[in-house]
Amino acid sequence: MQTTQNTVKIALAPGNLRRVHHIALNVRDMNASRHFYGTILGLHELTGAEIPASLTEMVAAGKVANFITPDDGTVIDLFWQPDLEPPNPDPEKAFTRANHLAFDIDRDLFDRALEVLKSNQIAIDSGPVTRATGRGIYFYDPDGFIIEIRCDPV
Repeated sequence: MQTTQNTVKIALAPGNLRRVHHIALNVRDMNASRHFYGTILGLHELTGAEIPASLTEMVAAGKVANFITPDDGTVIDLFWQPDLEPPNPDPEKAFTRANHLAFDIDRDLFDRALEVLKSNQIAIDSGPVTRATGRGIYFYDPDGFIIEIRCDPV
């Protein structure tokens, strides 16, 4: 969690975070969720060569499905979690379906983002990590929700 200190030592400039890159959601029933996002909401499901190479095995195994929004290309990743508990009927309880929110940043600004997080004593969950899909760092917002800042691979 972020400290209660309100003094910002350094910060990313407005516009450094370019867009929401993806939203990752945990789902219990992959078929129902694919139907909902693809058929009911009309989002395009990534297939074949559209699937990032780093996810093809997981998609083929039915563990991940990827949909894309038509406006800015935000990807909605569905991660199959068959043992996921049903949502709590009390809306005051924490929402458990979302995994994290990911922001895209230019590769040249990634280290600056890491410096900003550390300087402001933001609790890091993991990273930086380097994968075939790029580089990322996962950290917590003030309510404990995981946020990612990521950049494309070199």
